[in-house]
Amino acid sequence: MQRLKKTIGCFLLCLGAASSAQAQVAETDFFAGKSITVLIGYAAGGTYDATARLLSRHMGHHIPGSPIFLPQNLPGSGGIKTILNLYSIAPRDGTTLGMLSRSYPLEPAFNPQSARYDPRLFIPIGSTSKEVSVGVVWYTKNIKSVNDLYTREITTGATGATDDTGRFPTLFSNLTGAKIKVITGYPGGNDVTMAMEKGEVDARFGWSWGSLKSRSRPWLDEKKVDIIVQMGLDKAVDLPNVPLIMDFAKNETDRKALEFLFTPQVTAWPLVAPPGVPADRIKILRASFQATMQDQAFLAEANRLNVEVDPVTGEKMAELVNRISGFDRPIIERALELTAVK
Repeated sequence: MQRLKKTIGCFLLCLGAASSAQAQVAETDFFAGKSITVLIGYAAGGTYDATARLLSRHMGHHIPGSPIFLPQNLPGSGGIKTILNLYSIAPRDGTTLGMLSRSYPLEPAFNPQSARYDPRLFIPIGSTSKEVSVGVVWYTKNIKSVNDLYTREITTGATGATDDTGRFPTLFSNLTGAKIKVITGYPGGNDVTMAMEKGEVDARFGWSWGSLKSRSRPWLDEKKVDIIVQMGLDKAVDLPNVPLIMDFAKNETDRKALEFLFTPQVTAWPLVAPPGVPADRIKILRASFQATMQDQAFLAEANRLNVEVDPVTGEKMAELVNRISGFDRPIIERALELTAVK
């Protein structure tokens, strides 16, 4: 009888191991013959778009079954349209990802009527780099420093009042007293840039420093823009003489509010999966992202496109989202005050 029990136990153990192995094989083979849609929160031509399409050309090579990545622009409401689609409509099986606005962890606090989602439920895959944003003014305005904005008003273009291009100039104005008028309604950052060149607006705020260097390098070389301020937790190493927004904090509450607002800059180009994707598939997607970050073909193309690569893992991104969600309400209220349109 004892021998029979042992035999049955061994059989059940082997059966369980076989079932587990079959499940792992099934997950490994899941992406074979499939395509993965990458929703992009902004119009074509900007760095969100360029980064998503660059990843789409390379990540599939590092996924078993080599699925095809299909980038799809879905602009609207400063990136909110893509965020809500990924959260509520997209399939939760790993076949749809999103290149979201980096401010997605903040939106429910700032825009509760339309941003009805829990950012902690998204599953980050990775970000190609960290970032510092800058505020620049077209050279013909002859604005050389923040002091000039205390007496002279400028206009700045924005894709929405609640994304970085709208929120950052409003914050800067409320914090420092700078005279800035925000003009919203542009489909993407590239449209704001063109509007500045055509004279429709005077400035662009919330412009990623890496994007400016890569996509508008001639403007820097020809001194077509004046960099007034940089916005992030720390200065860019190659902008040592441009003031940092953190330096304008008047007290500890302001400093913590700015930390809340600018922590998302650490995950500048967030590739994210919807809630509920099986953990084994997330593991495959994150591994493929990390492998892509070391792929020589990817790095060579990134270099040709002047796309900076300083990757942040999905696990680190999730940690930062949880950190943002853990700020005390008084700090969030102060951040809301600083970014409120007056």
